[in-house]
Amino acid sequence: MAKKEESVKLLGFWISPFSRRVEMALKLKGVPYEYLEEDLPKKSTLLLELNPIHKKVPVLVHNDKILSESHVILEYIDQTWSNNPILPQDPYEKAMARFWAKFVDEQILPVGFMSLVKAEKGIDAAIEEIQGLITFLEKEITGKDFFGGKRIGFLDMVAGSMIPFCLARAWECMRIDMIPEETFPELNRWINKLSEVEIVRECIPPKAKHIERMNKIIERVKSS
Repeated sequence: MAKKEESVKLLGFWISPFSRRVEMALKLKGVPYEYLEEDLPKKSTLLLELNPIHKKVPVLVHNDKILSESHVILEYIDQTWSNNPILPQDPYEKAMARFWAKFVDEQILPVGFMSLVKAEKGIDAAIEEIQGLITFLEKEITGKDFFGGKRIGFLDMVAGSMIPFCLARAWECMRIDMIPEETFPELNRWINKLSEVEIVRECIPPKAKHIERMNKIIERVKSS
């Protein structure tokens, strides 16, 4: 088990859900860390040195170990600091948590943002496609407090950093109620419970500042 006096640094960006989920994990584990804010889309010399392959945040530096990619970092944190487990112990449940986390980042994110902003097939078709994907998560969370069970875990951090505090604010900018409570009651219940967790609240970007930035990103994507 790692000692608290060991050096832990996190390179992140305040608006990045990938950075925010790593901070959630560190806070849940009670790991002291130094946060280094990147000024993206500019890339610091340090970021390029530590992550020359992807050139993006988050990057975790634990003593002399350098890790990138949020899913990899979350698993490393969970295995290095054994208190407050993030991933399930059961092999099948662990595999499914990884599966749904990839589903969020690789399917819901690109469709939920880029496809919606571009809306090449029309806005209604884009909304229908996104809601179809979100329905899978609605079924997955039904009957549970959190995806991780009675407490937040790996999938809660991945989906929680992405959907209610990133994509939902982009949808708000576009005046779209993507996850209405009458259609997604279980997901909305989960979002409300997630918002009550202290370590989650500490990692949520300020809403007004976040929406202002999302508006600029949306306009830039539309004009590209």
